Amino acid sequence: MPVTCEEMKLAEEAAFARGVQAEDLMERAGRGIAEIVRQFHRMPGHCSVFCGKGHNAGDGLVAARHLAGWGWSFDLRFSYPEAALSPLTARKLAELPESGDRSRARGPKVVLDGLLGIGARGEPREAIAESIQALNGMRRDEGAWVLAIDIPSGLDGDSGLPASTCVEADLTATIACVKTGLTADSATNAVGRLALVELDELRPPEVGPWRIATANTLRAWLPARSFDLHKGDCGRVGIIAGSPGFTGAARLCSAAAMHAGAGLVTLLAKQDAAASLTISCIPEVMVKRVQSYREVHDLRFDTLAIGPGLGLENAAEVLSVVREAAQPMVVDADALNALSRDVHLLKHCAGPRLLTPHPGEMERLYPQRGRTRQKWLEDFLAQYPVTLLLKGARTLLGNSQD
Repeated sequence: MPVTCEEMKLAEEAAFARGVQAEDLMERAGRGIAEIVRQFHRMPGHCSVFCGKGHNAGDGLVAARHLAGWGWSFDLRFSYPEAALSPLTARKLAELPESGDRSRARGPKVVLDGLLGIGARGEPREAIAESIQALNGMRRDEGAWVLAIDIPSGLDGDSGLPASTCVEADLTATIACVKTGLTADSATNAVGRLALVELDELRPPEVGPWRIATANTLRAWLPARSFDLHKGDCGRVGIIAGSPGFTGAARLCSAAAMHAGAGLVTLLAKQDAAASLTISCIPEVMVKRVQSYREVHDLRFDTLAIGPGLGLENAAEVLSVVREAAQPMVVDADALNALSRDVHLLKHCAGPRLLTPHPGEMERLYPQRGRTRQKWLEDFLAQYPVTLLLKGARTLLGNSQD
């Protein structure tokens, strides 16, 4: 779950009181950061580590040590004299090997932002501000890939408001817990991608309505399958999608259903699009020509999807299916645009509905009117008994409590 900076500090203090060693946490955090760098950059290259005084710099120095062991060269850029480093960070500096020959580095150019941590507030001091400007310049002018350690320097960890001088990261590797400011609407361009380096000793109690989805939390939704199953055991998906000139959406949607593991996928299309889809969809997808989308009620499906590339010529039929089908249904694209004409229909659907709007589609369904994206989602779900996946750089997912 997202935590405030104060909650994170309290979790650290509690861990230290239990005997957890700060150096052990730093070693694991630094290793996790290095592994994220290697995840995105398989070929060794050169890494520049921007260091402040504190433990964020120490995490960066540990990461540099691991990268050096994997063939990377590195250089260190300090904002303050080395004598100002915290004792633990100074120890990690002393453990670094020789940096290697930078002139021979032919791979990626990576920058680690270890300047400021969650305790920083307000505008960065002059020395740090100059380092942030240099770091951002390397990203802008040299094509360097920037990883911010825990939080981009210059970003408020609670509010997510960037200072006038703030790191612009390609990825933020936050340590132990995601800080609330990292998910704020105002933080997106500073944070970039968001990754979590998990440290179980600092995990807070699971309280509050919001959770952060990671590969580990989602893995249970796709359990290993038995070796003796067959396609009939893996679900029948019906997809209503595609119209003349917009068959690509139907092809992508049906292929995605197959790749996600559906056993049998049938694409329902009207005559003006069915012939094209029959010859252009992947072989595993069955295409069924229909006169009316209401024919889906007479067919055997476990779940439905409706909307991609449909256009609005058949909006009445689309709304009828959205309301009357008993199966769980994903409502997307032009089905959402049709639904915006009568959004209150959602209170009377025969089965569960998952809506997947991008911001423009959401605005037509339910105007934002100055709300944060989180509040926008919460208010919509207070009105309508559905599951809502609000797309964006930080996709939000929630469901009604009704």
